[in-house]
Amino acid sequence: MSGKVIYLTRHAEAEHNVNSEYFILDAPLTAKGREQSAQLHENTQHSLQKEVELVVSSPLRRTMQTTLIGYPHAIERLGGKSKVILLPEAQECNDYPCDTGSDRAELEKDSEFEGLDLSVLTDDWNSKKGKYAANVTTLQARARHVRNFLRSRPEKSIVLVAHGDILRYIVFGEQNATPWSNAEVRKYTFVDEDGEEAWLKVLETEAKEGHEEPTSSEAKEGKA
Repeated sequence: MSGKVIYLTRHAEAEHNVNSEYFILDAPLTAKGREQSAQLHENTQHSLQKEVELVVSSPLRRTMQTTLIGYPHAIERLGGKSKVILLPEAQECNDYPCDTGSDRAELEKDSEFEGLDLSVLTDDWNSKKGKYAANVTTLQARARHVRNFLRSRPEKSIVLVAHGDILRYIVFGEQNATPWSNAEVRKYTFVDEDGEEAWLKVLETEAKEGHEEPTSSEAKEGKA
């Protein structure tokens, strides 16, 4: 079994979580979501933030906001915002506006994200086409890419901030009914050093600041 530890984090409450308003483009955190992120910081600053060696985030607004507000101690200790890795493959699954990221040029105008390395955001990163398409086969490939990326990194302790649906694909390889609360952190390790799928095994829950707000997939299935 791998000695690497991965802290998977779902973003805090965002605007689309409140009233299933999935038409909001690249939905940002609510005021409550910012409070949840601040509480995440309080509950992890003396534990995992002191040991984590890399911080990775989906490039959607709500995940980057959760990362910056929730893990500032780790980010500062590791060299600042420019050291945070933005991973487009960790963006949310569906092609609703709320799950569609902003153009790089728009994010560069937002002072909240100043200092982040946005150079990885290619013109197609938010297209929801090609390798970012919202279909099962593509999503499984994207989740596999994320797992292998995390496993290939030299760091032994990594935080990834992502979304409820893609986290299910990352952990289970499919969209299922497993609940994942806002600003919840679960600790994982890799099952196999060499397997192509790079499956993860849960170790424990580190933090849970919010409730099990529905994802856009659950709304589509009539569960919201």
